[in-house]
Amino acid sequence: MSPHSVISTARRLVVKVGSSSLTGTDGGLDHARLVALVDALAHQHLGGTQVVLVSSGAIAAGIHPLGLSARPRDLATQQAAASVGQGALLAAYTQAFGGHDITVGQVLLTADDVTRRTHYANARRTLERLLDLGVMPIVNENDTVATSEIRFGDNDRLAALVAHLIDADALVLLSDVDALYDAPPNRPGAKRIPVVRGPHDLTDIEVGGTGSKVGTGGMATKIEAARIATAAGVVTSVTAADRVVEVLAGQDVGTVFLPIGVRGRSRRLWLEHATTARGRLLIDAGAVTALVHRKKSLLPAGITAVEGTFHDGDPVDVCGPDGATVARGLVNYSSNELPSLLGRSTKELARDLGPEYEREVIHRDDLVVL
Repeated sequence: MSPHSVISTARRLVVKVGSSSLTGTDGGLDHARLVALVDALAHQHLGGTQVVLVSSGAIAAGIHPLGLSARPRDLATQQAAASVGQGALLAAYTQAFGGHDITVGQVLLTADDVTRRTHYANARRTLERLLDLGVMPIVNENDTVATSEIRFGDNDRLAALVAHLIDADALVLLSDVDALYDAPPNRPGAKRIPVVRGPHDLTDIEVGGTGSKVGTGGMATKIEAARIATAAGVVTSVTAADRVVEVLAGQDVGTVFLPIGVRGRSRRLWLEHATTARGRLLIDAGAVTALVHRKKSLLPAGITAVEGTFHDGDPVDVCGPDGATVARGLVNYSSNELPSLLGRSTKELARDLGPEYEREVIHRDDLVVL
């Protein structure tokens, strides 16, 4: 079996489409391009594959109705455009998939939704149930409420994390870029790289460009998304949206990134890739050994300093005596509570402050060593 044919045999597939692949020259939604994508995905769905579509385009779809000439740069106007555009985008998908008797369901996510334990479980449960019901989930970042601090930043990374979340077999990233090349594609002599087997294949690759005027992701974001997905055991293909029929048929188009990890649902991959630290905890050498080598939880006794402002449940970086980050995790105390607890054992804290203080600062299940 060729690496590319894995896409055609996937039992569960995540497909991401970029804004530039859904919009016309005027920056507005191009219904013909959207319908062509839907027809290809509907064929896959009706053939028995469970498909999740991660779609950009909400902000782009709101550009024309708001009378804007280009994608807005400020967060407030982006959120306004997303608010207007998300409805138009979903209506277009509902109509197009309805022509194939396929029901769609909208799932809007922020990074915050998928890092906290209960939200993570709920996102997974919702997507699983939609798939069980034969519904096509359409996922997008919730641009109307996301702030710069809690954004995924691009839907390539979101798609990789969704593929990991639902234990997908394969991920397809569609945009206006047809493949990864060994040099900028417009440079004479640049050659397509059909297969990437690991990081060593990217050592000498020159990656440039920041994407189209209506999107946020260039090839660099796709390589990062492929790194996340392949670390979770998910085969990843990068190609142009107008080659979607070929890539779903398993033909040799685009670039396929082969898995380098094992499939599974460890939340730790999410903690590493979907979170932005709100603060730092500095720990002593003994605590570094306990976390990194003995796989222990982080206790107050090993913490020497607290930096930043954060709340109970927020992601924080854990740094050794030299300041280097050794782990990231979800903290059980706020930055206001924590300083008075440093250097003290949990038994001592429970005796002096009450039994609710006999808990870890970061539980091992909510900690990833970097």
